[in-house]
Amino acid sequence: MKTRIIECVPNFSEGRDPEKIRKITDAITAVKGVRLLDVDPGEATNRTVVTFVGEPEAVVEAAFQGIRRAAELIDMRGHHGAHPRMGATDVCPLIPVAGVTLEECAELSRKLAERVADELGIPTYCYEAAARRPERKNLAVCREGEYEALPKKMGDPEKGPDFGNRPFDEAAARTGATTIGARDFLIAVNFNLNTTSTRRANAIAFDVREKGRPVREGGKLTGKPLKDEQGRPIMQPGTLPGTKAIGWYIDEYGIAQVSMNITDIARVPLHVAFDEVCRAARERGLRVTGTEIVGLVPKRTLIDAGKYFLHKQQRSAGIPDEEIIRIAVKSMGLDELKPFDAKEKVIEYLVAGDDSSRKLVDLTARGLAEETASESPAPGGGSISAYMGALGAALGTMVANLTAHKAAYDDRWEEFSDIAEKGQALMERLLHLVDEDTAAFNRIMAVFGMPKSTDAEKAARAEAMEAATLYATEVPLHTMEASFEVFPIVRAMAEYGNPNSVTDAGVGTLAARAAVRGAFLNVKINAAGLKDRAKAEALIARGAEIAAAAALEEETILKIVESKI
Repeated sequence: MKTRIIECVPNFSEGRDPEKIRKITDAITAVKGVRLLDVDPGEATNRTVVTFVGEPEAVVEAAFQGIRRAAELIDMRGHHGAHPRMGATDVCPLIPVAGVTLEECAELSRKLAERVADELGIPTYCYEAAARRPERKNLAVCREGEYEALPKKMGDPEKGPDFGNRPFDEAAARTGATTIGARDFLIAVNFNLNTTSTRRANAIAFDVREKGRPVREGGKLTGKPLKDEQGRPIMQPGTLPGTKAIGWYIDEYGIAQVSMNITDIARVPLHVAFDEVCRAARERGLRVTGTEIVGLVPKRTLIDAGKYFLHKQQRSAGIPDEEIIRIAVKSMGLDELKPFDAKEKVIEYLVAGDDSSRKLVDLTARGLAEETASESPAPGGGSISAYMGALGAALGTMVANLTAHKAAYDDRWEEFSDIAEKGQALMERLLHLVDEDTAAFNRIMAVFGMPKSTDAEKAARAEAMEAATLYATEVPLHTMEASFEVFPIVRAMAEYGNPNSVTDAGVGTLAARAAVRGAFLNVKINAAGLKDRAKAEALIARGAEIAAAAALEEETILKIVESKI
């Protein structure tokens, strides 16, 4: 199952009262499934920026509870601070991290904005990707005039909020208005330079940032800045859209840096920004010696970077994520100034580290065998079938990687790298099913603990059992489908891969066939418990189809293997 994580960064108009801030964050963390990553209060701004992550449903609920609590604790009629603000919860963006699109976050934001207006009576604007009007993509447009302008804006069909628009009243006077939206993840990064010159660092920043630099008379740095007919400076855009950057000197490190915010990581991934800053520095006689990530990054940022640098080396990217991230760290010098610990910098790892539930796939090989051999009925044949499928995929991936790295296959390295990446993804999918099969068994066991005294309870119990049994039948069917996808990989490796590893492809074939057959046994025995016989027969028929096709694949591939031994 795909990991789905979003980040929420609400800004609350309270930065001076620790007790109020604590009560707001307590309301957020009371929602199961969210992890609080950061609380950053500012006294001068009288504003606190809170960062938390989790699965979308949990994060949206936590955002709602935080907004509710802030409305109870913060009275905007007496609020003053250095930062622009419009409401007790001033702005609340949802940000996709993993397994969720920006469009999905935008839809979640609109629903949250409507709920906040309906249930809490707080006027809400939608901004960035969630904007319902083009001009409101810009937060500044939504917040124009700040809190003090709300009496004139509210009730106006053009300037009023998207939800909860009404004449300004006492409730709105207390809470102000909230702006809710969706934006992509922002990466804050500093590129280290082999210089102490802030001026030269600034020059590189102006070369690359989207805004660029002012155009001057004669093209000279000392020339007078040119202006357009409206009196605005004429700018020469930089080479990296969706970025902001300046140069500065850091006493702590004794070097100058290009400090950059990448606001559109879809258009400008981190590794692209790194290469472009390296190019601009080189043209000015300087070098980028390393990179410093400020705050957190999504896992995909480092995975994409690692694969990019592996591709430049003509090396296979079909390797574990940890190795790909290590390549990214070394390629961009993320560990130049201090050690880089992915578990502390990657959002997905932080969320996973907060999961106290024990997973079978985290056990050692001995641990999994011993756990299976214990008196507990789970893990059982379903989990082991999935694990055999994962081992089959792992063997096919190994042969693809060995082949991609062999000198005789230099002209085909990319072909085998693609196969290895597919095998790696398939292995991960099957490893997930190792735990999913045990979870399905536990779901059935949980039904037996449901009450059954009344007719209503009996009906609810029967419905829950049917749903749990269906799930327990579908999971091994998913194992069959995933394990069957191993065959094209091991077949290609038996036919075209490194001949010294042909028997590894053969063993991978045997593991995949065993996984299909073993999972099919679970499909049949679990389907027998379904009341919906038509559904049960359809699932068994699908399993039989896969099992028959797997038998033919095994026979064909093993003949190829035997012919090459």
